[in-house]
Amino acid sequence: MATLGRRIADWVHGISYAALPDKTVHEAKRRILDSIGTCLGAYHVRPAKVARAVAQSVVDTRAGIVWGTHHSTLPELAAFANGAMVRYLDFNDTYLSLEPAHPSDNIPAAVAVGQAAGKSGKDCILALVIGYEIQCRMCDAASLRAGGWDHVTYGALSTAMAAGKLWDLGPDQLEHALGLSGVCNITTRQTRTGQISDWKACAFSNAARNGVFAADLARRGLTGPFEIFEGPKGLMKQLNLPGLAEVRIGTDGDYMIDKTYIKFWPAEYHSQSAIDACLQLRPQVAGKTIEKIHIGSFEAAVSIIGSEPEKLRPTSRETADHSMFY
Repeated sequence: MATLGRRIADWVHGISYAALPDKTVHEAKRRILDSIGTCLGAYHVRPAKVARAVAQSVVDTRAGIVWGTHHSTLPELAAFANGAMVRYLDFNDTYLSLEPAHPSDNIPAAVAVGQAAGKSGKDCILALVIGYEIQCRMCDAASLRAGGWDHVTYGALSTAMAAGKLWDLGPDQLEHALGLSGVCNITTRQTRTGQISDWKACAFSNAARNGVFAADLARRGLTGPFEIFEGPKGLMKQLNLPGLAEVRIGTDGDYMIDKTYIKFWPAEYHSQSAIDACLQLRPQVAGKTIEKIHIGSFEAAVSIIGSEPEKLRPTSRETADHSMFY
């Protein structure tokens, strides 16, 4: 039986823009517009400035544009800088499953490689649909968070496949790109624990940077570890992810991008209903003294944004947007 890596590689190689339903293309365009908006909203914050400075320190006239500038740089650095801006406000889209994620993080990588490869808008839409598909299907199959790992681990794999499609990689090269992106981009969830730092904005964009780099290496002939999922030291065993064996990619025109959500508020997704409740309650409590607030919620909300003392008194914007109490 073919490995999961081979099945993914064959699917990525075989899918075409013509296979995408109109509703999926529409959702892809909505996510692109939403991501541009979140990028512009974060343009002047410190992580965005640092990421842009790194990207703008390298010039490559045939590669990706740093958004908001005319500067062209290596596609992996464009993916890093643009991804950090898209993610900073925690306002880009979300997918909730066994593993929560922000799959529009794949968009900056797809756009950067699309520019570097001279591809069309339709090609980039197909690539980002591929990124969503792979990341969200893995989120359905197995939780990284349960073992203390970060969801961006899946992002290195999804962006490698989006980039590989744009660079016209064959099935063998795509399988190598999965091995190259998966073997060295296993990330811990300390990014989102306790007082949260600037790195939260950069965690996925760094995974995307590495995913693009892996695809570029495979494009140039470098081989990667085989059986990256099922191998004796592969992701399934090392990270305790046996559910990945059940991943089914792109079944019957049912694409995962159609099942993701655009946020109402610039805060962690599990707080969206609490924010709405507070806004509805505010007229009732105006001018009154609040003695206490009792919050009942579900496990993911409690563990991610309601279970640590640092969330009670956040000292950074990053911690505040991950604080149910705030």
